[in-house]
Amino acid sequence: MLDKIKEIIAVILPGTDKDTLTENTRLFEDLQFDSISMMMLLTELEEGFGFRFNQFVGFETIGDITGYLECRI
Repeated sequence: MLDKIKEIIAVILPGTDKDTLTENTRLFEDLQFDSISMMMLLTELEEGFGFRFNQFVGFETIGDITGYLECRI
């Protein structure tokens, strides 16, 4: 699951070195995400994992994404 999330982030932020991404990587502080990047991330996660978010989720780290998906998929 973590590898797939890394792939999705690399699509959203071309040039991102996937090998440096960990569960502790912070989306806004470390990767410079903005609101558009977050919307793209949510869309890509829905498509990549085959589900829909019912409400906005404020992920702060890659680990937050992994934990959320593990509970729902």
